[in-house]
Amino acid sequence: MLKIVKDDALSLHSKSKLVEMPLSQKDRELLKQMLDYLAKSQDPLYREKHPSVREGVGLAAPQVGVNKRMTVIRHSDSEGKLIEYALVNPRIVVSSLKKCYLLAGEGCLSVDAKHEGRVYRDYKVTARAFDALKDSDVEITTQGYDAIVLQHEIDHLDGILYYDRIDEDDPFKAVEGAVEIS
Repeated sequence: MLKIVKDDALSLHSKSKLVEMPLSQKDRELLKQMLDYLAKSQDPLYREKHPSVREGVGLAAPQVGVNKRMTVIRHSDSEGKLIEYALVNPRIVVSSLKKCYLLAGEGCLSVDAKHEGRVYRDYKVTARAFDALKDSDVEITTQGYDAIVLQHEIDHLDGILYYDRIDEDDPFKAVEGAVEIS
């Protein structure tokens, strides 16, 4: 199983390099291992046997010490449908003016300490990337929780951690019109 690096690692504070295309077998294997990590982390029986593993919905290559622009996302939506991506060189091409935030606050597999405060993100985003699961270029439009997850993962590729986005002077500052996601 992959080792998740913690937030003091240099890889998490560095901008990741574009991945050369076509995708190498080594990069495909890393994406597969990252998705496998998320799947296992979401299995309560696996976590019971491996108490150091925390449940996650997204994982970026810098979190496993690789500074390449690759990330995976895996979770079920509100209707139980599996959302799963293995994105290479993702970039946000459209974002809304409306903001949102997670009521419970964001978390991260690479961050053990609790960082209280609101992380405001764009409520709706469209991203373009190569999806290794579909073996093609994709355009993904997300909103709400899905948009938060996507932006969180892309931030990792730019060396930004969620707590970097919390207002130090007023961590629970209200932003007018922001949607609260519970």
